[in-house]
Amino acid sequence: MIVGIIGTGLLGGAIARRLASTGHQVHAYNRTKRKAESLRKSRVIVEDSPKSLAEKCDVIITILKDAPVIEKMAFGKNGIIYGKRKGLIVADMSTISPIASRKIAKKFAEKKISMIDVPVMGGPSLAEKGQMVLMVGGKVETYQKCKPVLDKIGEKTFHLGKNGSGHAMKLAMNSQIAILALSLSEGIILAKKSGLDPMTFLDVLNSTYFKTGMSVNKGPKMIKGDFEPSFFLKMMQKDLDEISHTAKKFGANMPMSGLANKIYKKAIKKGFGDTDYTGILAYLEKS
Repeated sequence: MIVGIIGTGLLGGAIARRLASTGHQVHAYNRTKRKAESLRKSRVIVEDSPKSLAEKCDVIITILKDAPVIEKMAFGKNGIIYGKRKGLIVADMSTISPIASRKIAKKFAEKKISMIDVPVMGGPSLAEKGQMVLMVGGKVETYQKCKPVLDKIGEKTFHLGKNGSGHAMKLAMNSQIAILALSLSEGIILAKKSGLDPMTFLDVLNSTYFKTGMSVNKGPKMIKGDFEPSFFLKMMQKDLDEISHTAKKFGANMPMSGLANKIYKKAIKKGFGDTDYTGILAYLEKS
């Protein structure tokens, strides 16, 4: 299958490189074109518009900031719908609310384009190794058609139900991640203030069943002040906004996510938005 990638940020770029390295012809589009140019050395073809990309692709993976941007890329000037090929599938890997996802899927269906939502767990490094976890919402038959592509980037896939189901699961997961980053940060801070070696705090934590992938892989970097982004703090805050919106619509009581959102917003105002989301530790230490 010929694959299109719209949105070549940290994750989108990694997925484009992975698919190109596994034999797929890959076309990419990014609103800021220069950010996609580096993909040319990975044999990725850079396009000038979503329309020109859609004219050449069997499946398009969108990895974009939010629902309004997806709608612009899909239905706006020179959007996907103006270059569609017969049988085109859109697989959305953005993190948006399931409510918005279902509306977008319906608009695509009106144009005879099938859409599934396929948000992922795992950052750019796992994407390039094909080791992400995929959460799929939408028709099974649509998923099956693009499964050969998705299997190249994910080692485990969960089909969860109708359109929006994958995005609902992704928001539930990101709620855990945002709160875990805060919890781990507070543990490190308390250990330091108590005169303890924070690395010893991690050793103890990681010797118990309370350890997480974050405490094992991110914890030592956090202590060293290494916040090279695998996922920007400002994007985590954006996802917390989506979580709050979705929780309100569904009647879910999520006070901890609401509190986390307030803290992440304050961190952005203090200039930490472009750090890794675990840079929340640096904000808490300086506030």
